[in-house]
Amino acid sequence: MYRAPTDEAAPAVQNPAPPAADARTRRLVEAPIVPLLIKLAWPNVLIMLAQASAGLIETFFVAKLGTAALAAMALVFPAVMLMTTLSAGALGGSISSAVARALGSGRQAAADALVLHALAVSLAFGFAFAALFLLFGRQIYGAMGGSGPELEAALIYSNIVFLGTPLTWAMNGLASVVRGTGNMLLPAFVICVGVALLVPISPLLIFGFGPIPGFGIAGGGLALIAYYLGGTLVLAAYILSGRNPARFRWVRLDWRVIGSVMRVGALSSLQSLQTNVIVGGATALVALQGGVDAVAGFGTGVRLEYLLIPLIFGIGAPMVALVGTNLGAGRGDRALHIALAGAGLAFVVTETVGLAAAFFPEAWLSLFSAEPAMVATGSAYLRIVGPFYGFFGIGLALYFAAQGTGRLFWPVVAGFLRVAIALGGGLIALRLTGSIEALFAALSVALIVYAATVLTAVKTGAWLR
Repeated sequence: MYRAPTDEAAPAVQNPAPPAADARTRRLVEAPIVPLLIKLAWPNVLIMLAQASAGLIETFFVAKLGTAALAAMALVFPAVMLMTTLSAGALGGSISSAVARALGSGRQAAADALVLHALAVSLAFGFAFAALFLLFGRQIYGAMGGSGPELEAALIYSNIVFLGTPLTWAMNGLASVVRGTGNMLLPAFVICVGVALLVPISPLLIFGFGPIPGFGIAGGGLALIAYYLGGTLVLAAYILSGRNPARFRWVRLDWRVIGSVMRVGALSSLQSLQTNVIVGGATALVALQGGVDAVAGFGTGVRLEYLLIPLIFGIGAPMVALVGTNLGAGRGDRALHIALAGAGLAFVVTETVGLAAAFFPEAWLSLFSAEPAMVATGSAYLRIVGPFYGFFGIGLALYFAAQGTGRLFWPVVAGFLRVAIALGGGLIALRLTGSIEALFAALSVALIVYAATVLTAVKTGAWLR
């Protein structure tokens, strides 16, 4: 018999008499699934495409500084995307899930208390990761194969970006609170406007204009900090205005609430860490085999895979709210249908992107460089791995559905299998053949196993046990 997961911290913040669900919450548990999912997903897709575009905009302009600068961005980009996926996807999904379950079960005080707790946890993680990369950036990028001019350029960009990392976490934490209420439009608007402003600000600070000096690769980092600062201020102002269903209130920080959010967030973070470990490890293997041009090519090609993460997140974030709200309302059967519908939608979107990249890899790579060795490596990656992007879509979408349940065992297991096959199998293939293409084939097999494992767990009901 189905039994909804409970929040361990609920007694500390629960209302004595839960109020009736508002109209937005009722819609999440009553409206037809596919139209509702699409309606909630499209603004969120815009959000995450915009956030990913921020990094791509930086890369586009920095590439004008030369191959060494482009290779430097290839070294730092996994770390920047790690911050985005952890703050918006892992911890952010945990926050949205907790807010959705609280509102779905009528616990208004619990939802309100989560706003302050979400901001506190987000800032704590932001400062921790800032310290990590500021103190050990050279060792991290060196382990990924960075050396010489590209390593020095990577450190310049990385140090500036990670000084502003707490703002990244704060903005995504606040956006996750809003998304947990079912409101996908406001975060989409804020982030898209921010990216639109980034387009002129980034080249202005990189190259300079008139009295404004050019800061080179450092200018890209400064522009990114300005983007996150603006987004944080606007989202904070909206929540403080009282218009958000989960309202800000001063409460004493409760370690049970923090522990509940961090427990799901920590498990969720393993998913993001696994993806970045694969990309970072594969980058090191490519550097070992092919040198700086190959690193630039692989880094530029794999950036398209990173772009899939925000696309899937656009579908997955409303899945977190929908699954969480329906579980809170005792609708486990509907939660399962939402999970499968979202996985199907994610497969269609990501497989379309993957096939287009496989057939026309130069169309993507030439946006950044025309260096023959760079284009050759990037094209090989997209032709071999691109046709399997749809499996990545299935696995990651079901991970978001599992976030809504607060139970992430099977997505984490599937992620570890993917890491083992991609890097362990890739290293063996590289040693046996000496071919980068064999490494890319291992990455493809890893995606198939990843999707099959999570899908089997969901269809058999194991994801709720």
